[in-house]
Amino acid sequence: MKLWGLRTRLLLAFSLLVVITAATVAGVVYALSRTTILQQTQDSTARVLVDKAAALYPLGPLPPSDGTLSRISGELSDRNLSSLVFYADKASGNEQLRSLITPELREHVQAGHVAWQRVVAEGAPMLVVGTRFTIALPNGQRQTSGIEAYIARSMIPEEQSIGELATRAWLIGGLALVFAIGLALLAARGVLRPVRELGDAAHRLGEGDLRTRISVRGSDELAGVARTFNEMAEALQSHVGELKRMEADARRFVADVSHELRTPLAALTAVADVLEQEAPRLSGDAGRAVRLSIDETHHLTRLVNDLIEVSRFDAGAASLALEETDVAEVITASLRVRGWAGEVDAELPTGIFARLDPRRLDVIVANLVGNALRHGEKPVSLRLAEAGEWCTLEVADRGPGLAPEVLPHVFDRFYKADSARKRSGGSGLGLAIAWENARLHGGTLSAANGTDGGAVFTVRLPRQVVTA
Repeated sequence: MKLWGLRTRLLLAFSLLVVITAATVAGVVYALSRTTILQQTQDSTARVLVDKAAALYPLGPLPPSDGTLSRISGELSDRNLSSLVFYADKASGNEQLRSLITPELREHVQAGHVAWQRVVAEGAPMLVVGTRFTIALPNGQRQTSGIEAYIARSMIPEEQSIGELATRAWLIGGLALVFAIGLALLAARGVLRPVRELGDAAHRLGEGDLRTRISVRGSDELAGVARTFNEMAEALQSHVGELKRMEADARRFVADVSHELRTPLAALTAVADVLEQEAPRLSGDAGRAVRLSIDETHHLTRLVNDLIEVSRFDAGAASLALEETDVAEVITASLRVRGWAGEVDAELPTGIFARLDPRRLDVIVANLVGNALRHGEKPVSLRLAEAGEWCTLEVADRGPGLAPEVLPHVFDRFYKADSARKRSGGSGLGLAIAWENARLHGGTLSAANGTDGGAVFTVRLPRQVVTA
């Protein structure tokens, strides 16, 4: 599972954007609402103080008596407001307010301002507002009376309102996040659907389905990619079709030429057999020329026969003539008929039976053992074994082995590793034909280097071949 796929990144990016936006909006709204609530409370409390103070005029003679200060304090107080009135060193009202009135607040009030200050009393928020009383002079001007009045009210209701506002802001942010995730899922699904279709189509195209195409929807960038993919697939299908046609033509040409060569080669072989009988009586250049002609005729015959065999594999015309076979008996006969029985160290236990094509097994053995004798060095060993439903044949030599760069290509047609092994007149098709015959049986043929040097070829064939 891809933890950080495109879908996940889209969801995270979209959700993060919504969270940041929602948090910013909620924060701004919260800050503005809090400021508005506090400002309204401060303004309304200040107006109440000013209105109540205006209703107390005329104040009476100065300096005011204790009764006057008590009357002013009483008029300014109600069930929501507490008051404290000062004149010089005298005070009247709720003495608990004295600790809430700061020197800075008194300084502003004495300067003639209606001033306020938020404070905390016993853990509870409070608002304290103060003003001074003035008296009118005969010339119309006003001067201070020396009386200062302060009222205080609890800010708990406002703080509760602000807390509820914060809760609602968080709730709205959470709902916005849920909505954003849902919207992001829909958006990601819509965006990634064509991407997934493109990936699936590319996978099918890579597996060889050249008819793969993508439905083009809309006219956006993804639609452009889909059109480009379809154009590429169309061109690829056309090119591959042309290459297949050319390859089929080439194979047909090789097969036709090989078949046409069989008749003249048969005549040449007959002539070569006659010349071979006369060769010992020829000397000098004539003898060497005759022997060279005989060798090249046999080589050409093997090459044509191998080409015909390969063309059958390519055309799908190769078939199996299956028989219940003693594997060791077929291998022994293959070695004996080619005169290799004395050149190969064979370990062939009897009693290993398999249902296979004896002729094709003979071809496999002939190619592998012949390859070891021509390219490797003696002793050449051949081991037959059984393993459950499989039988295994191993051919090994003591030559220089196979270079690492040769191993991946050793079963390629016309591949010759002359730089690593002895030079010979092989066609370069023997191992490829052996591999095809093993595959036709449903088995395998592999090549490796032995631990003690030399090349090792291993054939695994099923003891019961399943045919379609």
